[in-house]
Amino acid sequence: MSNTPNAPKAQGSRKPQEVSGTSQDDATDSRPGAMEVLRHARTQLAELTGMAAESVSSFEQTEDGWVLEIEVLEIARVPDTMSLLASYQVELAPDGELTGYRRVRRYERGRADPHRPGGH
Repeated sequence: MSNTPNAPKAQGSRKPQEVSGTSQDDATDSRPGAMEVLRHARTQLAELTGMAAESVSSFEQTEDGWVLEIEVLEIARVPDTMSLLASYQVELAPDGELTGYRRVRRYERGRADPHRPGGH
């Protein structure tokens, strides 16, 4: 008799877990994850500027969405260390859609920025 009551409970517990797992996935899917935001931001910036994003050097979630700094190859030169790169500040809505961008600095690949107090 003890086996009979346990079998329906096990079957019944599986179905609610699947349903609750689906609802949790739906709630999680309403806001994109960090990696999805990064990939989408790089793609959107490349489409708008025509320049390929090389890397993301800064990434932050804010009250208004996301703010990233993306490094872009602006002018390829030979040798590659003389190529011109630029950093773009990219702002995204909470859903990951690009709402604005601006170039914040331009530099040669082979040169390091001097340390600037205050981040400017």
